[in-house]
Amino acid sequence: MNGDIEDEHIEPRRKRRRWPVVLLTVIAVVSTGCLVMVLGTSGPGVGHFRTPAGRQTYTEAYAAAFAALPKPTETRDVETTFGTVRAYAWVNPDPVDDVPVVLVPGRASGVPMWGENLRDFVEHRTVYAFDAIGDSGLSEQTLPLRGMDDNARWVEEALAGLGLDRIHLVGHSQGGGLAAAVAVRHPDRLASLTLLEPIMTFGVLPAWAIGWSAVATLPFLPDSWRDHALNRIGGVEDDEVDPEDPMARMIAAGTAHFDSSSLPTPSRLSDEQIRSLRMPVYVAIASDKSLAGGEDAAERAELLPRATVKVWPKTTHSLPMQVAAELDAELERFWADVR
Repeated sequence: MNGDIEDEHIEPRRKRRRWPVVLLTVIAVVSTGCLVMVLGTSGPGVGHFRTPAGRQTYTEAYAAAFAALPKPTETRDVETTFGTVRAYAWVNPDPVDDVPVVLVPGRASGVPMWGENLRDFVEHRTVYAFDAIGDSGLSEQTLPLRGMDDNARWVEEALAGLGLDRIHLVGHSQGGGLAAAVAVRHPDRLASLTLLEPIMTFGVLPAWAIGWSAVATLPFLPDSWRDHALNRIGGVEDDEVDPEDPMARMIAAGTAHFDSSSLPTPSRLSDEQIRSLRMPVYVAIASDKSLAGGEDAAERAELLPRATVKVWPKTTHSLPMQVAAELDAELERFWADVR
């Protein structure tokens, strides 16, 4: 009897959830990104793996994370002015229409970040996704990116190289900021634009994120302290994150072994630039721990001429993974309405 009573008072072990590990992408947003803004850099460089052994560690982790995705129909390396873009296609033989979806990943996360969303997307449409030049992934940078003009240019050149004339462009986090830059500079290919928690687009990074990012990037900081700082950024407890998750291991390997410090930080759009985006735009903002600017960013996004803006309740910066099924269904309705 005593044993039964004692069991009743045992606190259940907190279940580890998969989605918070993707908040490790915040490393690039609030550590590399913020520190670049705060401390400055020595000038543009070329993203690279620091050692051959580091590259091998990363590619093995990337392969493990990529294995969770549907098998792509095609894998291509597309030449651009700034390097070679690793691109994947999932061709739907019977799509709902002829406009494909193109996915731009967040910082340090690459194509595997779309694992929670991709199956829903390919059920209805042909989908393309690529690793970003200048960031960890399988793309190869050869020339420096000297600002967001160059950053947007390689995306435009990759789209041209893939023969994509009209697309639904989707970006998350820093990839959202990049997608917005493409829309401002090269709008003609875009049937629509989807921005999921886009950093430095409608708002600014919050002060609490900058503070924790400074902690997370201190030299010689014990790993446990760094992990705690990153988890605070993500709004999760330390025991909620599974470090052995393939995505977590890939992101950790990328941030440890790839130097992406010269990657341009997305620019905050001016009111004039926002109003210039005439294509339908879907903007998703997190209700909690938003790195896109929260309610203020959502309000400013309403300046878009053809805006669909939603603050998703009970979500953080990992919004696309947290509410994948609901978001994917809503995006399919959004794309289906584009004319």
